[in-house]
Amino acid sequence: MLREDNNRLIYHYDAEELWIEPWGDNAVRVRATKCAEMPQNDWALLRPSATEARIDIGEKEAVLVNGKLKAVLSHTGKLTLWNSETGKLLMEEFWRNRRDVTDPKCSATEIEAREFKPNIAGDYHLTVRWESLDPKERIYGMGQYQQKYLNLKGMDLELAHRNSQASVPFAVSSRGYGVLWNNPGIGRAVFGKNVTSFEAYSTKCMDYWFTAGDMVTEIERAYAAVTGTVPMMPEYGLGFWQCKLRYQTQDELLTVAREYKRRGIPLDVIVIDFFHWPRQGEWKFDPVYWPDPQAMVDELKAMGVELMVSIWPSVDRESENYEEMLEKGFLIRTERGFRTGLNFEGATIHFDATNPGARRYVWGKVKENYYRYGIRLFWLDEAEPEYTAYDFDNYRYYIGTDLEIGNCYPVGYAKAFYDGMAEAGQENIVNLLRCAWAGSQRYGALVWSGDIASSFDSMRNQLSAGLNMGLAGIPWWTTDIGGFHGGDPNDPAFRELFTRWFEWGTYCPVMRLHGDREPRQPQFGTTGGATCRSGAPNEIWSYGEEVYEICKKHIGIRESMREYIRGLMEEAHRFGDPIMRTLFYVFPEDERAWQVEDEYMFGSDYLVAPVLAQGVREREVYLPAGAEWLCLTDERNYAGGQSVKVPAPLEAIPVFKRV
Repeated sequence: MLREDNNRLIYHYDAEELWIEPWGDNAVRVRATKCAEMPQNDWALLRPSATEARIDIGEKEAVLVNGKLKAVLSHTGKLTLWNSETGKLLMEEFWRNRRDVTDPKCSATEIEAREFKPNIAGDYHLTVRWESLDPKERIYGMGQYQQKYLNLKGMDLELAHRNSQASVPFAVSSRGYGVLWNNPGIGRAVFGKNVTSFEAYSTKCMDYWFTAGDMVTEIERAYAAVTGTVPMMPEYGLGFWQCKLRYQTQDELLTVAREYKRRGIPLDVIVIDFFHWPRQGEWKFDPVYWPDPQAMVDELKAMGVELMVSIWPSVDRESENYEEMLEKGFLIRTERGFRTGLNFEGATIHFDATNPGARRYVWGKVKENYYRYGIRLFWLDEAEPEYTAYDFDNYRYYIGTDLEIGNCYPVGYAKAFYDGMAEAGQENIVNLLRCAWAGSQRYGALVWSGDIASSFDSMRNQLSAGLNMGLAGIPWWTTDIGGFHGGDPNDPAFRELFTRWFEWGTYCPVMRLHGDREPRQPQFGTTGGATCRSGAPNEIWSYGEEVYEICKKHIGIRESMREYIRGLMEEAHRFGDPIMRTLFYVFPEDERAWQVEDEYMFGSDYLVAPVLAQGVREREVYLPAGAEWLCLTDERNYAGGQSVKVPAPLEAIPVFKRV
């Protein structure tokens, strides 16, 4: 049965009800369920202003038109989506049944496009299938995965969060559409040559948002209009950030900051990483090693340096807050046995963010012990859970290795801390997170690519990760310069990798040096966080004089681009544009630009070609048509629409300015 209700096209057959409704310009939201009522969670989506669509219900089909997007629903329930202006078919459900024997794809195989398979727990294992209409289609976005491919056609992607993997399931296609899988459950996406499919392993409904556009920018901005944009990046987010695993004492951290000041090197942010507390679950500085936080913050501010601290959700059974939090029900529970979720530097359990009282309790400790010193920026770390999930409606936090999360929102703690800091009067909030989901950007999520290897292979993966995160709607993205795991500052091979990564980091949305270097430092104390040993020095002078001079030069380059980067941040805030942009984002008419995967645009004016292999001193760069390019390495002008070989000496990667 087909009917119209409140500007919504509805199909009902047997236990299934399907809704199609306009949702922003040139877009529809499509939902289906076999529950008694359609669930009302909006998840990543914001409610748009009223959008009038034309709905016509005929004898054999119904049509809904909203701007450039046309939805056609057959009387048997098959959905196709079209560009209403060009007549191009954008999406066709993968039906292989005999419900309509006149359908050219009628088949006895009985494969459903919307398959709701009941789970024992009461929800459904949902699989949604679409035709793969063009084997040469190119698909981008979907978040951050540790692989080198920018084009995701042919890929099989897990929809789940892991350390260094962030599922943000918005895909943009070269065929002129974008689709958000608006279901935060753990699942799977396959962009096959024969079929495209999305799965949610436990859910109550199908929910996706679909838009049509002639340009990638149009599609991305339509997506940003219904999921939100980042705040304006504060000024201290534009320059260089110094970080390592980890500064162990107040004196050590101040010594580093003073050395940057003495050398005349601009420094915007310095980070106090984890285990600066007496025990996990004591959200405060250990007075043994951090005796005067106020004096430390005041001195840093006098040098023009902001301080960032790491906040963890884990609570040690021996911490001063454990018994009170246990008594008040502020800790998550285990199904049976010893109450512990993580055994790392102590047996710990996470606080229960589903409990409003627990949220108020933790934020109260953070505000009392950090915020009062004038620390304005917080690093939020999920403490290595294999899966995390967060529900914006109920503030639910889940952790585990094998759980059905159905109606959950996997974005870590971004919203809880965003709300807390906003209540405390802070504006333009930045949350540095290991993971994010669709919509996280509006809560100031700056995603870093997690605990990655220190290798050229890993560096190559991060380039694709950063570009696809931007296309998935997360413009604030960064990576550990040099990689996280290992790397000896005295090793010539690692020095080369570090140099190339630092040069590339200059042209990332946030330029942040971090890593756990070798050899590890000896244990410096016997109490509190001292048992968590630090890695080797990781400041720019730790790598020898040649590398130091290169790093110093590139920090100067970053500083000279501050006004330009501020403009990019404003574009991200106002429109949702990525800061790191694929070539085709800026040059969509250039077919070759869609094929290049190892270079990118930093905004619209600079083309960056990172060096991604050891020993390379020259590399080929494709220059998009429609512009002339000045190479900043050899100071020569080149015409667009060609590949050129340019020098790539150790002291500089190829960067071109559009002229």
